Amino acid sequence: MCTRYISPEAGDIERHWHVGARNSTPWARDVFPRYPAPFIRAAPGSDAGERELVVGQWALVPWFAASPKLAYSTCNARAEELSAKASYKLPWARGQRCIVPAALFFEPNWQSGKHVPWRFKPADGGLWGLAGLFNTWTDKASGERVESFTLLTLNADSHPLMNRMHRPDPKRPPEGQDKRSVVPIELDDVDEWLNAPVAQAARLIRLAPPEAFDAAPAGLEPASGP
Repeated sequence: MCTRYISPEAGDIERHWHVGARNSTPWARDVFPRYPAPFIRAAPGSDAGERELVVGQWALVPWFAASPKLAYSTCNARAEELSAKASYKLPWARGQRCIVPAALFFEPNWQSGKHVPWRFKPADGGLWGLAGLFNTWTDKASGERVESFTLLTLNADSHPLMNRMHRPDPKRPPEGQDKRSVVPIELDDVDEWLNAPVAQAARLIRLAPPEAFDAAPAGLEPASGP
């Protein structure tokens, strides 16, 4: 499970993903669940593959929620369960896929028996475009619209780097820990991820190879609020 990442600056997002004019809504750079952060989606009504930058809450608010403040976590969605989980099955079926820009993300390494934060940058020096789902929730009483998103994760038990992250579960065998990893989308695959039919887009949900990561213990970066 990923619960912290660093969002790029607006100009870097726009140049990297060719996503148009600047978005005026502020967001957190050091992002934790329920903080406002940017995501990229296909522009509504566009047939030319246009993209738009949206700022929303990192924790998807499903259509059936009574409030955007949920009692359970929706910041990560298991990719293997997208078509079954109530919170995600409609956004997945409707093609409400997005790209979440990140300069780096954090995961806990427990190999020493203690929580040691590690940070993960792209090895090529660029930016991560992480696979996500979005939803637009509307308050039936006030009409308020709340944009929100979740990050997809995939089982990483067989991944030589990501299987070293997260606290081991003593109730599970070593080969069945269900370690998780976020899912980077290559820059050349962004249009397909945002616009393709569900079955086609599903083929892009895969783990990045170990050489794609610049991974190391993290420094003591201060956390900042929205």
